[in-house]
Amino acid sequence: MNLATRLAALAVGLVFGGVLCWSGMSSPEVLRAGLLLENSYLFLFFAAALSTAFVGLRLLNRFGTRSVITDEPLACPTQRPERRHVTGAAIFGVGWAVADVCPGPIATQLGQGIAYGIPTALGLMLGVWLYLRREQRAVAAPAPSVRAVTLPDPA
Repeated sequence: MNLATRLAALAVGLVFGGVLCWSGMSSPEVLRAGLLLENSYLFLFFAAALSTAFVGLRLLNRFGTRSVITDEPLACPTQRPERRHVTGAAIFGVGWAVADVCPGPIATQLGQGIAYGIPTALGLMLGVWLYLRREQRAVAAPAPSVRAVTLPDPA
């Protein structure tokens, strides 16, 4: 990855983190109030983000856009939801409900020096590590051998 790409990624990350802090999305109280259906702010924020992403991705696909920084073609293929998507979403939702935070705001909490972000970040890293370890084992496991069985001719 070249320097321009790294600087662009840093700029996008800083803007995203700033928006999360400014909007209150790094506050467990704001998230908890939304998850307990006490305040619609969280869901309105999500609706705005999803609709922006939906329109943006449709436009990118329609016009065959290329990346501004790397000049690579951008493709956003659609795929049908699979069991792994539903399972992952459920695990993410449970973790979010327990911790009152998701990965983006964890980074903003750490950046703000909020101490309760540390155990959450450690839990996130542990989960990623366990997932990667499981994936490595699945790739390294030998494929089951298949033997042809010849049945006697009934005639």
